[in-house]
Amino acid sequence: MYSKEQIKEIQDKSESFLKYTPENIDTNNIESLRNILRFHEHRYYVENDPLISDFEYDILYKLLEKFEKSNPDKITKDSPTQRVGAGLIKDFPKTNHLVPMLSLENSYDDADLMDWDRKAKELSGLQEIEYSIEPKFDGASISLVYENDFLVRGVTRGDGEVGDNITQNIHQIKSIPLSAEFSKHNIQQIEIRGEILINKNNFKIYNEHLMEEGLPPLANPRNAAAGSLRIKDSTIVSKRNLEGFLYHVSYILKTDENKSVDVHTHSSMLELLWNLGFRSPKKEMKVVRGIEAVIHEINEFEKQRDDLSYEIDGMVIKVNNLDLQDNLGMTSHHPRWAIAFKFKARQATSKLMAVEYQVGRTGAVTPVAKIKPVQVGGVTVSSISIHNEDYIKEKDLRIGDGILIERSGDVIPQIVKSLPDLRDGSEVEIVFPKNCPACNDLLYKPEGEAVWRCVNINCAAQVLERIIHFVSKDAMDIKSFGEANVRKFVEMGLLKNIPDIYEMDLSSLKNIEGFGQKSIVNLQEAIEQSKQQPLHRLIYALGIRYVGETTAKALAQKIKNIFELEAMSLEQLQLLDDVGVKVAGSIFEFFKNEDNILMLKKLQDLGIKIEAEVREQVTGNLSDQTFLFTGTLSKLKRSEAEIQVENLGGKILSGVSSKLNYLICGEDAGSKLEKAKKIPSIKILTEEDFLNLLK
Repeated sequence: MYSKEQIKEIQDKSESFLKYTPENIDTNNIESLRNILRFHEHRYYVENDPLISDFEYDILYKLLEKFEKSNPDKITKDSPTQRVGAGLIKDFPKTNHLVPMLSLENSYDDADLMDWDRKAKELSGLQEIEYSIEPKFDGASISLVYENDFLVRGVTRGDGEVGDNITQNIHQIKSIPLSAEFSKHNIQQIEIRGEILINKNNFKIYNEHLMEEGLPPLANPRNAAAGSLRIKDSTIVSKRNLEGFLYHVSYILKTDENKSVDVHTHSSMLELLWNLGFRSPKKEMKVVRGIEAVIHEINEFEKQRDDLSYEIDGMVIKVNNLDLQDNLGMTSHHPRWAIAFKFKARQATSKLMAVEYQVGRTGAVTPVAKIKPVQVGGVTVSSISIHNEDYIKEKDLRIGDGILIERSGDVIPQIVKSLPDLRDGSEVEIVFPKNCPACNDLLYKPEGEAVWRCVNINCAAQVLERIIHFVSKDAMDIKSFGEANVRKFVEMGLLKNIPDIYEMDLSSLKNIEGFGQKSIVNLQEAIEQSKQQPLHRLIYALGIRYVGETTAKALAQKIKNIFELEAMSLEQLQLLDDVGVKVAGSIFEFFKNEDNILMLKKLQDLGIKIEAEVREQVTGNLSDQTFLFTGTLSKLKRSEAEIQVENLGGKILSGVSSKLNYLICGEDAGSKLEKAKKIPSIKILTEEDFLNLLK
């Protein structure tokens, strides 16, 4: 439909218009802005392949809207502001909505909300209005119609007037009732609006399954939900674990015109839906009086945004009284009685400027994309990990590419996709290095793995990262010896390896800014105290690949001193609790390296504790039983639960295997639960079951 040259031209114009104000636009360029919006609508709604973020689209739309408001004589019938939506996806039967699905007016700051409230009060003649506030779900919009208590059709938003009939796929969503007792409430036919979502945990599990099958992961839960609804095979849809949130009733046909439907507010309508078996946002909703209370609640809710099990991108504010909603009415584009408040944008477009390569403590080489700095979610992003060579190929990334990025709830920014339609031929293919960027040794990629590694144990970059890990809180816990100081001491030549920590001339620090006599004394005391850390901390501090804190504890319980691990064969290591084939191989390789043994002997000479503590055999009703916790516990901290297990003679494992006896599942249990279900010998318990077991 569009050539590459046309797409590039439109994108360049889009970036230009993002810098405009309504005063900059005149009759000569307003039609250009309309065409740009039409193009982006088509990419979003029809091709499901946007080239700009939602936030950037909203800026362009508001720009046009404000211009037309100031210049009503310049409004055209086909302007994007004069219709509800955009195009339709082919292949599904088309169905008319009973009532058009209008968009909501968007707001981004308190001033927008105050202005909207002022208009509502002027139109209604009221001094203060009661509002309902609920999450703005970030999923795929749908419309459901029930007749005589039965679900008769489910339709996508489409262009707002007509959508795709996806009834069979809606049947696969277990949170949407196939029937409900509307007739008891004098309702013969009802049209309900809502959103189809996939929660964060199910999205994570689904992506893990995709990657296990060698397929690229999906970008975000919204795309996963929208894509699922358009799958032809409904049996596949049923496996996606979709959820339906229903939040608005757009049409009611009464069974008896002489009787009323005894619901007069939006909040009571959501309660009715909830009582009839629908997942409405009744629990999340707040009802308040006045716009100041609305603003307060929005600010409070935004703080909890990342704690929710599903993605939201803002809040929706609605006039609560249904009669007042009718009186306020709607424009051709949006209802006057509702507005969406958008949280800080989580997506933005940028440009991939370069790729740098970082070497970790295990030798893993990680490519990092250096991008044109852009604000995402209130933070300026200029660097993004692009994981490994396979990831670069899957995303089809090139230096010079336009990219769509997203900053998720875990704060880590990700590249959603490249924008190949914007390429002009100047882009450069990313060629993964064959040699270590720090020491120039040849890189090695083990068969079946995605990561290239530097196997030179004396590589300066690895040494630096190993020292940072060694002194960290969960390892040897040398206070005042954080990452910044490690980097500073290495640059000064005071630290070249781990034993240097205990031989460093601390008096030389007095000339460094920030290191007074007290700081030096504190650091010296912390270094001395670390010599008495228990053996499991030393094992973990060594940074052996795959050996986490739990495995380090398990190893420390089976040996008298650390050099016993040097004498163990692969087979003997694999017999230890919590040690599988990969872990055993990694431990074996570490202790077969002469440099590592020399380092450990040097640490022993410097006074580091290499012997295990003599522990009395703990017996109890959990003796010789193995446990693993997953998900969030509500009554205990995980560390407290693990201590209780150990005090009763049980052991904690770090992963799911045939050696595991019990998996304790809290809220949002992840892939460990799925893996455990495939091993019949593992008993899966809830937190309540676990507490009963302790008794």
